[in-house]
Amino acid sequence: MDRHVQGGRTGRRLGLCLAGAGLIAAGIPALAKAPDAVMLYALPERTLAAEEARQGVASDGAHIYAIDNSRITRYALDSGARVAEFSGDPHAFPHINSCTVAAAELVCAASNYPAVPQTGTVEFFDAASLRHLRSVALPANPGSFTALIRRDGRWWASFAQYDGKGGVPGKDHRDTLIAELDGNFAVTRRWTLPASVLARIAPRSVSGLGWGADGRLYASGHDKPEVYVLEVPAHGTVLRHVATIATATFGQAIDFDPAQPGLLWSIDRQSRTVVASRIPPIPAPKD
Repeated sequence: MDRHVQGGRTGRRLGLCLAGAGLIAAGIPALAKAPDAVMLYALPERTLAAEEARQGVASDGAHIYAIDNSRITRYALDSGARVAEFSGDPHAFPHINSCTVAAAELVCAASNYPAVPQTGTVEFFDAASLRHLRSVALPANPGSFTALIRRDGRWWASFAQYDGKGGVPGKDHRDTLIAELDGNFAVTRRWTLPASVLARIAPRSVSGLGWGADGRLYASGHDKPEVYVLEVPAHGTVLRHVATIATATFGQAIDFDPAQPGLLWSIDRQSRTVVASRIPPIPAPKD
């Protein structure tokens, strides 16, 4: 069933999120604000009920894919109807974290969270039928494999580290990496998150990534109602935090709608819905 946000539970939650974001912007968590990062607000435009909306969402422009560990369901956006479903063995697919559509395939980042040592696989599905096609084990696992996206023929991924559950000895959320991968999913370049983002996602990590039409990298955390706008520096290994966007949803995997640049899909785990929100223009960074 499709419904608009206004007047629904998601709308009420949006009010709370924006109010809370206002407090954050006012400087309550002083360590969490970057000197040049602005606070912005995403406005929800549409919600869609999806029982599987627990880990994240992907979009191909005409459908969304709701992700729940070992289950993925494809919904038609014009009707809200389920049109395909994958239900895997939870032992073989313990934690599908996020997915992205690449040509005719749905490509997903899967981990063994919260087990250690951390291992990850790339899972390929037929995007139309959701028939599982193949699994590719990562050649190295510098963290818990939470997100995989594609840009200009290259793969980009997030490798999370956590304080406590799912973490490894000697590491915490500050060891989270964003990496560029080659065609064999080997890391070719890597960056760390800036302190301003680390302070906001602690003690968890990055759960979702998306490349915006503006060429910036958008990252979501595990449970905060916000998305972080990042830029890859020309030099150095720390991403630049240029904006924080308050959202009506609380973390997990995200995806931009390829048919509507600036429309970001996310999930609300409590109401089991996927939400499409309009991302505002990002001001040019101050020199």
